[in-house]
Amino acid sequence: MSFTEDPFYIVPEEHHRKLVCHAYKQRGFDESECEAAAQFAAHATRHGIRTHNALKALHLDDLFGSKAGGCKPAAVISKKASRFASSEVWDCQFKLGQATAYEAIDRCIELADQYGIGQVSVDRAFHYLWGGGYVMDAAKRGYIAYTNCTSSITEVVPFMGSDPTLGTNPHSWGFPTTDAIGFPVVIDWATSVIAMGRVQQLKREGKSLPQGAAVDQAGQETTDPTQVAALKPFGAHKGYGLSLINEITAGLIGASKPTLRSHHLEDGDKHTTNFYFQVIHPDAISSGSFAFGRTQVENVKVVLDDILSGGNKNCILPGQIEAAFAKRSAKAGGLLFSENEIMEFNQIAEACGASLWPLVNFPRESN
Repeated sequence: MSFTEDPFYIVPEEHHRKLVCHAYKQRGFDESECEAAAQFAAHATRHGIRTHNALKALHLDDLFGSKAGGCKPAAVISKKASRFASSEVWDCQFKLGQATAYEAIDRCIELADQYGIGQVSVDRAFHYLWGGGYVMDAAKRGYIAYTNCTSSITEVVPFMGSDPTLGTNPHSWGFPTTDAIGFPVVIDWATSVIAMGRVQQLKREGKSLPQGAAVDQAGQETTDPTQVAALKPFGAHKGYGLSLINEITAGLIGASKPTLRSHHLEDGDKHTTNFYFQVIHPDAISSGSFAFGRTQVENVKVVLDDILSGGNKNCILPGQIEAAFAKRSAKAGGLLFSENEIMEFNQIAEACGASLWPLVNFPRESN
């Protein structure tokens, strides 16, 4: 889905950082959490991920986070003892997801440097938003990375079902292909047809959903974002199966029933999001046997070039659109937001007592 027709305004990144940090600080988060939230929101915006920017993050916090007890500002991660050297399990005690995820992916990289592979399983955290952002960072640093998570609310109906008992449950892979093709391949998808953040974005922009993506309160399909009650899994039974992977993984870590997770009932259950992170050092999977004496990087380029050969020259690789938008942001010299997005940021500024963003202060993006 293209949004190139939108009139973007250029907001200096420091303006964005100050407002996001102010909003999180006003909610009680400590300095490191505020900076992690602002950093990640800018990272998403810079790459054109408008469904998981600061507006989405603060909206989630309003509904299910620090204002509802699902996220505890300044929570301290408890790292459990493990008999497996390359594996760690963390009890994050409802900590902010972005801060947790940054720390977890960094730890996985440290473990991968030492053991070839590292994994961190996270229990009792708050949602980390765009999983692709974390694996992209790792891929840019030269690693293969993967993450999945369960969602903070149940928004998706199982295949052939009518009641939402699953989260959007994304999977995210990042591959270190920058030296081969100029950007990391990032394969990142929710297991629903679209993410709920997309519904909110389309509602904000006055646009319709694609067919077959959502249902209304009566369980009937709808393309009206204002009528969406639940989402549908992509690919029918295939998306449903991929969503179950996250639920089962989370169950093995320590999560509770998905139908209970977001209800915050006083029943003693956990009602939290769970994450899984894995990082692999490319050397750990290399056979060292590449045709014509190629290096690993050269071999990857041959593989990708072959995929896009012949009649496939107009195809794109996952991560290519995000890389192009990052170049666009760099050319603009700031973060790109629509007028409606800036209006929502001003609502946040008013609510937390921060300085407003007068639209006239921001130039429009030039073609």
